[in-house]
Amino acid sequence: MRMVRLVALVSLSATTVFAQQLGSNFSESTSAPGALQTLITPAPAGGAWNNAGGHSASAPLQHTAPFSGLALGIDVGVLGIGVEAATPLSKNFNLSGGASFFSYSDDLTSDGVQYDANLRFRSVDASLDWFPLAGGFHISPGALLYDGNQINASALVPGRQIFTLNHVQYMSSAANPVSGSGSLTFNKAAPGLTLGFGNMIPRSGRHFSAPIDLGFAYVGEPKVALNLSGTVCDTDGSNCQTIASSPTVQANVTAQQAKIQNDVSPARVFPVFHIGLAYSF
Repeated sequence: MRMVRLVALVSLSATTVFAQQLGSNFSESTSAPGALQTLITPAPAGGAWNNAGGHSASAPLQHTAPFSGLALGIDVGVLGIGVEAATPLSKNFNLSGGASFFSYSDDLTSDGVQYDANLRFRSVDASLDWFPLAGGFHISPGALLYDGNQINASALVPGRQIFTLNHVQYMSSAANPVSGSGSLTFNKAAPGLTLGFGNMIPRSGRHFSAPIDLGFAYVGEPKVALNLSGTVCDTDGSNCQTIASSPTVQANVTAQQAKIQNDVSPARVFPVFHIGLAYSF
């Protein structure tokens, strides 16, 4: 109980001192001519009083006129490393575009065929960025204006090694091993759609932004090419014949190409994701 009475006494004392100080300040502030009127006059609608007692209007939006600004940036994503640019069309719309590139090499084996594959991504895109809430969230219909994404590979089956074409097994000749090439390409242009956050040209007048986008591009059915040459034999090494001279083996090469194309058919819808850093002027 002693502790409760002590806390109550301290609180009452502090409240009394605060009331006395507030009354003193009020008397001083109202002693000057016009001070009372300043205190009781409400701030104008849509504004706020600043620390000096004057009205401070909200900062006007910037970059709402067509082509009234420019932003440049860099990004990284599924399509590689890229550069991008944007300009405003109105308060709620931007026109943006960019280019991306990426290269990668790897070795892999499929059905006994060894592939030395080279992944080469090259693309140019453009989009109309709509900011429905006039904030950072945007919806961006657009397109890959140039889709140079492709995979090229050299193929090899070492001599006396067993491999499979269209579920049929062959042995590669030691004297003339099987070799060739393969490729995977897409349509040169593709429509797309992304959703994201961040405005490369903030209407608040800020200069830096970090936009993020996630969506897809419909690149169409991938196109697969497989070309093989050399001599194949039965798995016991007998009945050897060149691929070029055997309609049966050629038919199996064509069927193997169709099998690969069926395996990669889901790639007709290509995921798009990138995150960047931009500066607006």
